[in-house]
Amino acid sequence: MAGVVGELLLTVGAVLLLFVGYEVFWTNIEANRQQEAVAKDLDAVWNDENPRSLTAPQEGAAFARMYVPAFGSDWSFAVVQGVSDDDLEKGPGHYLDTAGPGEPGNFALAGHRVGRGAPFNDLGLLSACDAIVVETAGSWDIYRVLPIDAPPGERATQAASCLPPDVAQRVTDGDYAGVQGRSITTPDDVAVINPVPDQTRVDVEPGDLPLLTLTTCHPQFSNRERMIIHAVLERSERRQPGVLPAELTREV
Repeated sequence: MAGVVGELLLTVGAVLLLFVGYEVFWTNIEANRQQEAVAKDLDAVWNDENPRSLTAPQEGAAFARMYVPAFGSDWSFAVVQGVSDDDLEKGPGHYLDTAGPGEPGNFALAGHRVGRGAPFNDLGLLSACDAIVVETAGSWDIYRVLPIDAPPGERATQAASCLPPDVAQRVTDGDYAGVQGRSITTPDDVAVINPVPDQTRVDVEPGDLPLLTLTTCHPQFSNRERMIIHAVLERSERRQPGVLPAELTREV
């Protein structure tokens, strides 16, 4: 009997190893192939001299590119429109009913943490004020991760170290004072992508700050919870050929 149980355990273990290998290795290969394809399509659109090519992106098509300097100079992903399973196979996806890059409100993205390219695998390593750079056809939008679990005085100091004074003030007091740079929540907590996270209002109002929110599964190899990253726009720069924002040219 003990021998049978042992064989069953070995079989189950082997099956689990095969599943993990599939999730981590084989899905990465396919996701990387799809990411390369949408990134190539994005470059073709941006290089097209016909302005009509810059129409609103179709669901599943790439429309922006994201960089996180803290993850290394080679970390970049084309961002696609939509968050369906098929969309997220290609790369980080944009929640359709949220703001666009650089706009007031909440530009919210989802991405896998394990397998399927794992674009958001390292979100837990981000620190307050780390830059997240979003490139579009016409602009560079530079966001800064909000303070993380900092007491009010320290939160104000952290915000002031990387944000314009008026923005630092708003993320320290008022509606944005409780918005953390990183938090863990449940999958049904959809308020994290609202214009002001964790408030019930879903419509963007004049004066809303331009935020960026990243969502991914937590912990690794589980979808029991969600890790949330909130950042706020520090500045935008006009996109020009051959010119990069300082965050993409300096050593990290």
